Amino acid sequence: MKFHLPGGFAYLVAVIDWYSHKVLAWRISNTQDNRFCVDCLEEALRTHGTPDIFNRDQGSPFTSDAFTGRMKEQGIAISMDGRGRALDNIFVERLWRSVKYEDVYLKEYAHLPKLRQGLAHYFALYNLERKHQSLDYLTPDQVYRTSTGGGARIVDHFNNRAPSPAESGQDRVAANTPTLS
Repeated sequence: MKFHLPGGFAYLVAVIDWYSHKVLAWRISNTQDNRFCVDCLEEALRTHGTPDIFNRDQGSPFTSDAFTGRMKEQGIAISMDGRGRALDNIFVERLWRSVKYEDVYLKEYAHLPKLRQGLAHYFALYNLERKHQSLDYLTPDQVYRTSTGGGARIVDHFNNRAPSPAESGQDRVAANTPTLS
């Protein structure tokens, strides 16, 4: 996602969990160098583990050898959005809309450090406090930790059905996540 700031642009990348909509990692940069995208991916892998499948955009940072190579090293299957397939990236596009209209446009950040600080606050609020209608009014963090709630319900057009929560890879992650006692 690209933001216009006085004196230049800022570029935002995020890794989200499709089932829970939780933002697992994010980075902002004032250049389109792919390094900040790779750093974001590495943080998500380090802090949340290795997914079975990673859906990515067709943009050059996400098709670079550095980005795809990191996923291949981990044995992650790569799914790429199809050209003209608006629903392939629906969850991250919805996140970008929320970021813009609930934070960036309202606060009109003038400098990159303030934008970074504001986004850190916004993503904490988004994950931990903001209830989502599509998640049965739970927060992304609650759904991620418990594997309950709305989750990703993309219809399988080949078999004409929506997936059940039990089919989600999120169940595997939740089963291996320690609980607080």
